[in-house]
Amino acid sequence: MSFAFDDISCGGQLQVGTGVVPAIKQGDEKINGSAHVEGPMVVGPPDSFAQSEATLMIGPCLNDDPDNQTPYSNAGQGGVSPTALKTIGNVVIEGDLFVTGSTDTNSFGRLEKRHKVADSKPKLFDMEHPSKEGYRLAHACIEGPEVGVYYRGRLRNRNVIELPYYWKDLVHKESISVQLQPIGAHQNIIIKRWDDEKVYLQSNGGIPIDCFYHIYAERKDVNALVVEYEGETYEDRPDKDGNNPKFSSIINTRTI
Repeated sequence: MSFAFDDISCGGQLQVGTGVVPAIKQGDEKINGSAHVEGPMVVGPPDSFAQSEATLMIGPCLNDDPDNQTPYSNAGQGGVSPTALKTIGNVVIEGDLFVTGSTDTNSFGRLEKRHKVADSKPKLFDMEHPSKEGYRLAHACIEGPEVGVYYRGRLRNRNVIELPYYWKDLVHKESISVQLQPIGAHQNIIIKRWDDEKVYLQSNGGIPIDCFYHIYAERKDVNALVVEYEGETYEDRPDKDGNNPKFSSIINTRTI
């Protein structure tokens, strides 16, 4: 049996289902304006869900003001759709949270405390040990006062190191530095010149070159790192978002 109403006003407590609900109390102690829905319950367009997936399922709001919608849903895909759920106040989740779309959040409380601790310590990765059963292997990332990249390898019977083709758009030419290690014999290798595409070498008496090389450079596609600054937290760091044009032309490591 079903009933159709134009408007319904419930002045006390709404209950859909059976049983005593301690959380909203009953009788003389009932919480006025409270509700119990046994579920599953769907809020939103009737075709939002093909099957029962949860006690409460919330689809997009189609009756909202079209001029007052927020671009949160499908933000990762560049789209805008009506907001399905909006809360004012704290949200407590007892269990895991699974998010299939993008999120836009600030960090507070215990999470922020962990972030501050992590920022002050070496950046680690931890993995199962590749050689010793029952052991794990931990390494730390190299750190320095620049946003740096490197390129390494071995050069044999040539006098030109060809850098990755994208370095001309990625790094400051004025920040490039090169380290060489001769293999097999002293070859008196020198660096004649370099640019953001190639490094030109020369050996004593034209001896065939055989060496390892390790090349560093600083990125120019992002703002320079502000290494030292006055403040109490990372929020005081100038250009913490990397968008200040004041720092776009600065080079931390200059080799020319």
